[in-house]
Amino acid sequence: MRRSILFILVALSETAPMAATQPISPPLKPYVPVAITLPAASTDASFAAFRAELAAVAKSRVYVALGRLLQSQGFFWDRDFARAFDPRKPAVDNLAAAIQLEHRNGSGWTLLAALAAEAAVEPMASRPGVVCAPASPGYDGVAFARLLDATHTGGTDWAYPRAAETPVLAAPQPAAAMVATLGPQFVRLLGFEGPGGQPAPERKLWARVATPDAKSGFVAPGNLMSLTAERLCYINNFVGGWRIAGYVAAGE
Repeated sequence: MRRSILFILVALSETAPMAATQPISPPLKPYVPVAITLPAASTDASFAAFRAELAAVAKSRVYVALGRLLQSQGFFWDRDFARAFDPRKPAVDNLAAAIQLEHRNGSGWTLLAALAAEAAVEPMASRPGVVCAPASPGYDGVAFARLLDATHTGGTDWAYPRAAETPVLAAPQPAAAMVATLGPQFVRLLGFEGPGGQPAPERKLWARVATPDAKSGFVAPGNLMSLTAERLCYINNFVGGWRIAGYVAAGE
């Protein structure tokens, strides 16, 4: 998917014979979980006020109002894989292109509101004074690297819960039985499905996961985050206050 935690589409077989020709997935194996520490929310009152203003603009969907919240000079777009950034255009036009602001009935505005709700920020090492949200969790990088080696996976095959306790259900629907509870740790991603296995908008997709003890189940939309998730970046220029400084797209 274009902006979510990851770019994975759910493929459904049309006939039983076709399904029979598909390769059989290897059985799940247990893995040693790697703990994370969830980032703390910013305590800067002025930043909270700016995020509230951004959320209001996202709700109103007024393009001109959004433009006033962006830094006019030096706006950046990292992980611009399609090379769509145009330095000749206003910052708001580049942001609109980056998050596909008006596509699919304005899904970019919905994304903007979700990013405005992210209260935890982290400094961007390559750009002094710039902070980005959501912030990454704390974790043991060596232990995580060992986990990737042991499971023959990459970083995009893993996510982490956004809360201290996250239920894993037997099916992609709220009423399904709970098969496990995730703590603050990395969990292996196996794919995504809509509620009840039906097609759904990307932000309504359930994550299929494998728990450390090799159980398979589903986590409700919005409860997991990827290390390579998209981020909105800000700067406080101490004259005009907080402004959106750039955008980091999802993926790697």
